[in-house]
Amino acid sequence: MMMKYVYPAIFTEEENGYYSVRFDDVDGCFTSGKGIEEAMDMAKDALCLMLYELEEKEEKIPDPSDIRALHYDSNEFVSLIQCDTIEYRKFFNNKAVKKTLSIPAWLNEMAEKKDINFSATLQSALKQQLNIE
Repeated sequence: MMMKYVYPAIFTEEENGYYSVRFDDVDGCFTSGKGIEEAMDMAKDALCLMLYELEEKEEKIPDPSDIRALHYDSNEFVSLIQCDTIEYRKFFNNKAVKKTLSIPAWLNEMAEKKDINFSATLQSALKQQLNIE
C-alpha cells in the first residue's frame, strides 16, 4: 500500500468565482470551491477520501495520468494534487482503541520499574514496523 500519492486535477472556472475540480483517473472523484485556494483544499480532501476508501476496500489504486497528456478546455487548467492517506487517517480516525496483549511477566516487571508507558511504546513499535513516521 503506497499511502502517498500525486494526481493531476482539472480545475474548471465556473460563475461567481467558483472552480469545479475533477480527477479523471479516480472514478467519482470531484469537488468544488470558491476561489483557487478553497478549490485546492477541497481537491486534496476529495482525493484523500477516495484513495483512502480504495485502500480500505483493498481495491486497485489507479495510476495517475501524465499531466502533459491531459486535454482540457480554455476555461480549465491542470494542477498536481498531493495527498497522504496516513496523514488523513491520523486526522480523521485517531480515536483510541483498547487492545489486550500478553508479554512475559519478567518483561512486564522490568518495564513497570522503569515507568515505561506501554501504550506509547506499542504505538512507537507499530509505526516502526509499518514504516510510518
